[in-house]
Amino acid sequence: MFWAVVFFAVMNVCAKGLTDFPAMEIVFFRCVVSILLSFFWLKQVSVSWKGSHTLQLIGRGLAGTTALYFFFLTIQKMPLASAVTIGYTSPIFTAILAVLFLKEKMKPLQWLFFGVSFLGVVALKGFDPRVTWLFLGLGLIAAAMSGVAYVLVRSLTGKEHPLVVVFYFQLVGTVVGGLFTIFNFKMPQSWDWLLLLAVGLCAHFGQVNLTLAIQGEKVGTISSLNFLGAIFATFFGWLLFNEHLTIGNILAMLLVIAGVLLNIWASAREGAGIRRWVANLLSK
Repeated sequence: MFWAVVFFAVMNVCAKGLTDFPAMEIVFFRCVVSILLSFFWLKQVSVSWKGSHTLQLIGRGLAGTTALYFFFLTIQKMPLASAVTIGYTSPIFTAILAVLFLKEKMKPLQWLFFGVSFLGVVALKGFDPRVTWLFLGLGLIAAAMSGVAYVLVRSLTGKEHPLVVVFYFQLVGTVVGGLFTIFNFKMPQSWDWLLLLAVGLCAHFGQVNLTLAIQGEKVGTISSLNFLGAIFATFFGWLLFNEHLTIGNILAMLLVIAGVLLNIWASAREGAGIRRWVANLLSK
């Protein structure tokens, strides 16, 4: 799990280093690299990539691609730690959508914890003038679309092989990202190629390590380790991009993380809350 967090943190840093690139072009290159690796993986386990629930698979891919696009955009336009922290609200949207569409139940206490996280998001905006309302909104849209993607993944449970679901995400991202990139292509220079390749490779190997962690350790332990990503984002933002955080920023980030962790704790008391949250991360 530690290495999964490291890979995802490096992916975020590489995307941040491509500030002058269209975010959709980064999505395209990220998905091109991943789709090749995913196709090879499917061949290794002798599973057909086609699937049998095409509309749901495409819908999952569109939701994931949209989430990825807005996430990369917020990484480019606001401090790295703030963008990553806002992304941690995705389990909140997942839970709300699961109540609406999957008829899952949620305790009243969980709504309180959701409120704590959103209070942290608002405080993050208030404490940091570099976080504009526009990109704060786009960051929340990215988190919400991640929730949509996960609900679709949940609806495909037992119907499609997990690797097929992952493959369609990369396939849709490649097609949609490619269409946008054709009309707004920026030729990468020497270091840009390396950063774009690193985004794809780190995303893929981050998912591989996350899968291995889920299979080999208690889910409660590994899910809590994911929040090391906020620490990495804070450190890399300061070291590489001269992004300094105030006490107010840190307190706001802690509110967001605390609200999500408390919700995981409340859900886990009924059984599968932590597993749902980790699967949400894995579906990205």
